[in-house]
Amino acid sequence: MAVCTIHTSTQSLNSRCSLYTPTKTHLGFNQRQVVFYSKRSSSSKRGSSSVITCSAAGDSQTIVIGLAADSGCGKSTFMRRLTSVFGGAAEPPKGGNPDSNTLISDTTTVICLDDYHSLDRTGRKVNGVTALDPRANNFDLMYEQVKAIKDGVAVDKPIYNHVTGLLDPPELIKPPKILVIEGLHPMYDERVRDLLDFSIYLDISNEVKFAWKIQRDMAERGHSLESIKASIEARKPDFDAYIDPQKQYADAVIEVLPTQLIPDDNEGKVLRVKLIMKEGVKHFSPVYLFDEGSTISWIPCGRKLTCSYPGIKFAYGPDSYFDHEVSVLEMDGQFDRLDELIYVESHLSNISTKFYGEVTQQMLKHADFPGSNNGTGLFQTIVGLKIRDLFEQIIATKETAPVEATQA
Repeated sequence: MAVCTIHTSTQSLNSRCSLYTPTKTHLGFNQRQVVFYSKRSSSSKRGSSSVITCSAAGDSQTIVIGLAADSGCGKSTFMRRLTSVFGGAAEPPKGGNPDSNTLISDTTTVICLDDYHSLDRTGRKVNGVTALDPRANNFDLMYEQVKAIKDGVAVDKPIYNHVTGLLDPPELIKPPKILVIEGLHPMYDERVRDLLDFSIYLDISNEVKFAWKIQRDMAERGHSLESIKASIEARKPDFDAYIDPQKQYADAVIEVLPTQLIPDDNEGKVLRVKLIMKEGVKHFSPVYLFDEGSTISWIPCGRKLTCSYPGIKFAYGPDSYFDHEVSVLEMDGQFDRLDELIYVESHLSNISTKFYGEVTQQMLKHADFPGSNNGTGLFQTIVGLKIRDLFEQIIATKETAPVEATQA
């Protein structure tokens, strides 16, 4: 049933009706808020107004997920894995700005927080700040618009054009079932952080980040080693000050480190990846290996899992992370055959799959994605499944709440 609240006040206005139409409820209401102003009467210099706010019982708010990471650390790949879990490819808004950073699927909308830059590329240069600096970002607008979307209200979101470095005219963002805000600062502002239903931080170690940037910028873009080092060093103070501290607030952290299976490795091709999962998060149960709460070290290479040099090693156990109790699942090494991943999957619990082998199926589906042969792809896929489960739990809770309230 629809529940309407009426607020009446006086206004010195002539007859007027204002309609706010951000979304459509499942009962067919097109207006979230309707404001009626009555005509000024002859006996009064002021008219009266009534604000009728209607909401339908059972309506669900948008679920908001935050993903934080430095540039070039795999946010785009993670988004592709996440949206795939919910079905349907995420694509730019049809008919809109071809340089839009937004991705939309049937269930999810992903917005890039670069769109909340308050300074364009020239403005940052003039003011001597980087995009990582909070002074180059509009957190007030970010908070207001994420809150509006979470409450079911469409917004006109700005667009930061990565090609021109300018701020383009805004685009309309309608409330989806799941909103993902990804970028440098999703957990920096406390107000925005409090809107998140779940948060992830992609933590790429300096050694791996450097190796990745060399592979990309030297091989693909022709940059010199010296220029790459200078670029990293120029960003590091702001990264350390404003981006890295956000991982303490994350519900899950995917930490990518150099392998320990190859002594003194500096190529960054074989990786050790940790999935750090905070305990006590509502609607989220950490994944475990073999026995929940135990400390496990497992080398699965053998007849059931093909492993070339340097092999594969898993570890699991409880730990502390920024004074939070966490469970940590770790994988060092890489897969030779993804179809054999099901052997590993069968030894993991709380992975929120809907059928046996779903993790393996998702990994095979995106075998060409970066990280598909190591722990980055595996843990991104598992976190995607966990977010789907969290979304379904939240929706189920909201649907039963009106029924329980009526019975009470």
